[in-house]
Amino acid sequence: MMVDIKSWDFSSFDGVKLKIHETGQGRAVILLHGLFSNAETNWIKFGHAGHLAEAGFRVIMPDLRAHGQSEAPHERDAYPQDVLIKDALALIEHFDLPDYDLGGFSLGARTTAKLLTTKIAPGKAILAGMGLEGLAGWDRRQGFFLKAIELRDTAKRGDPHWMAIQFMKSQKVDTVAAAHLLKTFSDMQPDAIETITTPTLVLCGSEDRDNGDPEALANLLPHGYHVAVPGTHMSSVTEPEMAQEMVLFLSANQ
Repeated sequence: MMVDIKSWDFSSFDGVKLKIHETGQGRAVILLHGLFSNAETNWIKFGHAGHLAEAGFRVIMPDLRAHGQSEAPHERDAYPQDVLIKDALALIEHFDLPDYDLGGFSLGARTTAKLLTTKIAPGKAILAGMGLEGLAGWDRRQGFFLKAIELRDTAKRGDPHWMAIQFMKSQKVDTVAAAHLLKTFSDMQPDAIETITTPTLVLCGSEDRDNGDPEALANLLPHGYHVAVPGTHMSSVTEPEMAQEMVLFLSANQ
């Protein structure tokens, strides 16, 4: 699907430049991509942004810090605790939208969930590629990805880090910046999840349990809904059903 994408630079809270991509007109939906990915790979390439734009949405898609076309500084002080939360809050404040929706995939979903416990108040939210266990126990996941960075040039096919390494290489990830970023994420406990009152779609591949149990997450959310789409964690973002379910959820009762 051909879509008209407008891209521009946004100066975040500390001056780091983030690349923002937009398409469509209408009610705004801000979408945050996954770890080692970018807006093009998660939202544009496989038609999700285009379908949302066709359905009457203004789709706003940042490349997260140290990802895509955004800056990836090597200085450690450019990565304070929960820096992605700070970046997202700065972006939301910049747009000053009267009403909007918010969503993310994997790391983007993790970031979205934490944002929902702050002062912001989107109308609806989407947590894609996420389960209950993916919001806590970050030490284990951090260790896995830091090891993948360490083994980037030496791992052989069959190594458990192989797929993550190949994805990093395909996305041209700056591993110095990525290692700094990985150390900034904090856990989110179940009692915090229970405080989220935003209607939330938990959208996960039927074969995806990389981040735990999506049904358990939806059940813990006061207004959570679980929908399965075809695929694994890596393949679900390529499926047209993901965009279809996002449009259905965001368009309902508007």
